[in-house]
Amino acid sequence: MSYPREYESSLQRTEAFWLKQAGQLHWFKEPTKACAIKPSGMADWFADGELNISFMALDYHVDNGRGEQLALIYDSPVTGQKQTYTYRQLRDEVALFAGLLKKQHVKKGDRVVIYMPMIPQAAIAMLACARLGAIHSVVFGGFAPHELAVRIDDAKPKLVVTASCGVEVNRVIAYKPLVDKAVDEAKHKPTNVIVFQREQCKADLSRAGDIDWQQGLKGVTPAECTVVTSTDPLYVLYTSGTTGKPKGVVRDTGGYAVALNYSMQTVYAIAPGQVMFTASDVGWVVGHSYIVYGPLLAGATTIMYEGKPVRTPDAGAFWRVCADYKVNVLFSAPTAFRAVKKEDPEGTLLESYDLSSLERIYMAGERLDPATYDWTTDITGKPVYDHWWQTESGWPICANPVGIAEHPIKPGSATLPLPGYDVRILDYKAQEVAPNEQGAVAIKLPLPPGCLTTIWNDDDRFISGYMSEFPGYYSTGDGGYKDDDDYVFIMGRTDDVINVAGHRLSTGEMEEVLTQDAAVAECAVIGVQDALKGQVPVGLVITKDGVAISDTELAARLVQRVRDEIGAVACLKKILVVPRLPKTRSGKILRRVLRQIADGEEVVVPSTIDDPTCIDEIRDRLS
Repeated sequence: MSYPREYESSLQRTEAFWLKQAGQLHWFKEPTKACAIKPSGMADWFADGELNISFMALDYHVDNGRGEQLALIYDSPVTGQKQTYTYRQLRDEVALFAGLLKKQHVKKGDRVVIYMPMIPQAAIAMLACARLGAIHSVVFGGFAPHELAVRIDDAKPKLVVTASCGVEVNRVIAYKPLVDKAVDEAKHKPTNVIVFQREQCKADLSRAGDIDWQQGLKGVTPAECTVVTSTDPLYVLYTSGTTGKPKGVVRDTGGYAVALNYSMQTVYAIAPGQVMFTASDVGWVVGHSYIVYGPLLAGATTIMYEGKPVRTPDAGAFWRVCADYKVNVLFSAPTAFRAVKKEDPEGTLLESYDLSSLERIYMAGERLDPATYDWTTDITGKPVYDHWWQTESGWPICANPVGIAEHPIKPGSATLPLPGYDVRILDYKAQEVAPNEQGAVAIKLPLPPGCLTTIWNDDDRFISGYMSEFPGYYSTGDGGYKDDDDYVFIMGRTDDVINVAGHRLSTGEMEEVLTQDAAVAECAVIGVQDALKGQVPVGLVITKDGVAISDTELAARLVQRVRDEIGAVACLKKILVVPRLPKTRSGKILRRVLRQIADGEEVVVPSTIDDPTCIDEIRDRLS
């Protein structure tokens, strides 16, 4: 089926389309109905279906001849350790740990907080929870105790699963003291804390309820799979909210399984037995969807990488992993490739590795600027695909559907809406705008399977945050446009559109111009308050290593570049060269924090920030 026909079928013959996709997976009880619309306009997907996603991802493959195929490869340049698991070995490890959870009286519907580094035990814990029908909530290992306590109080887990430490470049972070402090602060008290002991730093397990993972498994009976309904929650994943209070995005089980399996074919074109390297973290939605669940549902081999794109040991790290394991698809955030570009601008390190198995490179998590797209394409000679999605969607909203029919790439565009997503560009009156005109990106309800179903314990926040701005639509919070070919261009969050003397200007467009300069590795443009014009843009740039140009000369060149390409109306007259930008751990630039600093407001530093010390550096430059 061609993309136009498949896309139309997904919207016009929704029932038949999604039941067909559901039929590709192993259900204990196959669903007879795909979509049941609720009063909110949202849908319950496959509501009468019964399944277990851990069975689908592991046991099914073992039972059907893939038991000896590699399921998971662990590669840790920060510790020097490597390990592999076949589907049979991973199934057995998951069943055994599920038995340990069951011994602690974890059952269907209970919550379990997982606070882990990027080690196989993180995936094992997630899949073990799913095996029991328990709801996991993964919190990025190393988060501050207060933020962990907030999530404990919201999710109210029966227990916490952690490791004794996380290992980063040149440092070891003891996790157990952070967990203990969080539990002490939280009003809700988990019954137990299960700790996987790592040799780099052993934890003291003297508190009541502490359990040693390795010791606890002795004598445990492996757990069988619990039958759950499609609409039962699989996990709660916290994402930052505008109020500062994190939002617990709730994911169902059956709809998510169907959507992920469909996306593995349609977006990534991954066949059973192929290798997918998603360089992210299980603390983020990308890790849930395309390190753990998606590749395993598809019968592929997934890689868990405990390292960075650079300095573990160098900017050839990704290429080394791709060569070592004959990776077919590489997926990471644009910021990772910009880091590689900054340290190895000519791609010299890539020449040492055989990338003949690598078929495609994907980027998501933030807008892929054309400069980074061009650089990655040029040095690798591989197709590079931008695609756009959110924590809330769980799987891509817009992408190049290479599994159906590859479309020409337009740098700066995430290509086309995927089947199931009725993407519209709206003005403030909820009216569709003309092609090439910017507006708010919204999705006509109902959302396809796999998307969030609500906010944990807060249906009102779900409705007000996503459904109230444009009745009948899910508001993505992003701005952009469609061109004459229906290609979608995401220009950034809607609050990244600034108003300069009545002109609405996209900071993303200005960033695109700045990154075209040969000296610029990365940049952010923000709007700051101005008494005369309302707002004026300010650019913050990081230069590539080895660039020999004064800050003053570069600033003048960049100001002129923006004037030439966008016009004097852009009014970008101030460029600051900075050593680094505040980012989340997943690599997103914290533009709201930058605006607060520039406007002299109280800075609300989100829990997701990677390195808070850069705030003072930026404040000094902007003052």
